[in-house]
Amino acid sequence: VPNDGGNLILNTSEVLALLARYPEANKFIHPFYGSDDFLQGDARYCLVIDDNQLEDALKIEPISRRLSTVANLRANSKKKETREQLSKVPHRFQHRGEIPNRCAIIIPSVSSERREWFPVGVLNAGTVISNLAFLISDGPIWLLSILASRLHLIWLATVCGKLETRYRYSNTLGWNTLPVPLLTEQNVVDLTSCAENILLAREAHFPLTIADLYDPETMPENLRHAHERNDEVLERIYIGRRFKNDTERLEKLFEFYTKLTVSGTKPTVKAKKGKKHHER
Repeated sequence: VPNDGGNLILNTSEVLALLARYPEANKFIHPFYGSDDFLQGDARYCLVIDDNQLEDALKIEPISRRLSTVANLRANSKKKETREQLSKVPHRFQHRGEIPNRCAIIIPSVSSERREWFPVGVLNAGTVISNLAFLISDGPIWLLSILASRLHLIWLATVCGKLETRYRYSNTLGWNTLPVPLLTEQNVVDLTSCAENILLAREAHFPLTIADLYDPETMPENLRHAHERNDEVLERIYIGRRFKNDTERLEKLFEFYTKLTVSGTKPTVKAKKGKKHHER
């Protein structure tokens, strides 16, 4: 949550102009993604300035000017905390979660109900995820296999809310509650392979956006096949075969959920939004 009037956020042309004059500013610039950025392929960036870097950052005139504007905006806020505390640290976001060292698994907060699979993705190390999306920081890639499955979509469509008719994601309702069987090492290898195949299928159609790729009327055949293969592998882990339909998927998920909650099993993978942490 920046609470910055847009001054800590930069578009591509602003980044290029800044680096052309001040190449040393590169260490303060990180990719910045919300749901729309990820789905539509729009590149944005943000300033990440640690307290011990502030002196160097203020030597760069365009950054100094932006921070001064943030300080003034916050000093005139109606909120007491913003005026008295945040205005004194204009280089900081109001809230900022951890920044991944290896990769960011991004889950959009809203997605079209027309899509047959929920369009999650993997972004590079150093990416900052806005409060308009969800993040699993440095998680294993096989998590994407579960997030991108038909099982997961049916679950979230049932237990999460909606924005108009679109799916509205919730980490506490949709992810933390999703029942997952205990996985063997071979299961993890298989799911990792499925996740990688989905990502490779997407890359084969660059520069199409995620929104383009997941349009049900024009979805590339190799991407559809990668998802169907992923569903088959995952569903066989659950019941030894493919589910007959979405009704059976939901029935079995609630059956597994009941067993897990009664037994007190507590998986440890965490999903985050903002600064909050939640166990699944």
